[in-house]
Amino acid sequence: MRKTHYITFQNFFHKPPLTSSIKPRPFKAYSFVPFSPLAMLDPTILTIGGIVLGIAFIEQILNRWGVIDLADQFEKVMRFILPVTFYGALFYFFATFMF
Repeated sequence: MRKTHYITFQNFFHKPPLTSSIKPRPFKAYSFVPFSPLAMLDPTILTIGGIVLGIAFIEQILNRWGVIDLADQFEKVMRFILPVTFYGALFYFFATFMF
């Protein structure tokens, strides 16, 4: 028959920890993502920004050439496109940005 071994409550909780045979390996973790300005170099945002800048540049050229009617139409379109593009790109940036 086996002999029963009793452990008191104090001995159970104040027992020194057993030494582990597995030693933790040191590792270094580097993260360039959080709040990095390089994260804004997303191709989608750069493409949208390039298109908007291109339209604004075309509008300025039309003003210099004297085609005021066509430049005025571009201005009306840009008055709607610029805020929608800005807030859309801002939403896209924060939706795909890993914090």
